[in-house]
Amino acid sequence: MSILSLALTRRWLGWLAFTALFAVVCVALAQWQWARRLEAVAEIRVVAQNWDAAPVALAEALPGGAPLDPAAEWTPVEVTGEYLTDEQLLVRNRPFAGRPGFEVLTPLLLDSGEVLIINRGWVPTGEEQDSPDAVPEPPEGRVEVTARLKPGEPTIAGRGAPDGQIATIHLPELAERVDGGAVITGAYALLDSERPAPAERPLAATRPVADEGPHLSYTFQWYLFALLGFVGYGWALRHEHRALRAAESGEPLAPRRPRRGGAPSDDEIEDAIVDGRPEARQPGSRQASEISSA
Repeated sequence: MSILSLALTRRWLGWLAFTALFAVVCVALAQWQWARRLEAVAEIRVVAQNWDAAPVALAEALPGGAPLDPAAEWTPVEVTGEYLTDEQLLVRNRPFAGRPGFEVLTPLLLDSGEVLIINRGWVPTGEEQDSPDAVPEPPEGRVEVTARLKPGEPTIAGRGAPDGQIATIHLPELAERVDGGAVITGAYALLDSERPAPAERPLAATRPVADEGPHLSYTFQWYLFALLGFVGYGWALRHEHRALRAAESGEPLAPRRPRRGGAPSDDEIEDAIVDGRPEARQPGSRQASEISSA
């Protein structure tokens, strides 16, 4: 039987279909990892472009109150208004450097009458209770704020929070909870600086680390797995074809080659003597003579 005829049998066609399916899954996973890498690279590019840019007016970054353009994330804006301290909320479950804590959201009533949610920074969880020991107060009266825009967060099903706290920065929910003006739902803002500056403020947000992750190496690995699947299929098909040919001719399979760069081991010589193979009787083979005389 030729190797092509063997490959066309039902069993080997089934193995070929399985190998092809395995390769398709590997390629799909590789493309998914590649897409994740492109997303990470795009996010890094947006941070590099906008983080250190000159501040712009809020109306320029959010024209007509539209949702924040992903390309405009981290854009600094300058706004003026008065903090609504009584409407302040804490976002729970916000770890920082391995420590549990909260982010402090303080609505800012703008001169236009709209309310912009300002994330003033991070505070740690208290020593004896599931809330901060203290939250630094924002400046009183009129304040000039420079902050970077961020899109709102989605809700998380089944996650709640006690009074004065929220689970996520879901802007439509905040619009229902905050009184004092119409809350801008297109974006919120991460505080960079405020004037006048308070004596103490929550820990400021840090610049995101430019790390695209291991997605590129994972992409190559999945493509390699797809290729290795076909290599394994070919090796197994060839091995069975050799076994069938040996069975048809009545000859045993060719023995394994000795290890490269040295004489065969004692175990290999013993196997050769038991099988009566000629390499066990080669002249000059001290091990063979010793084993056979024994």
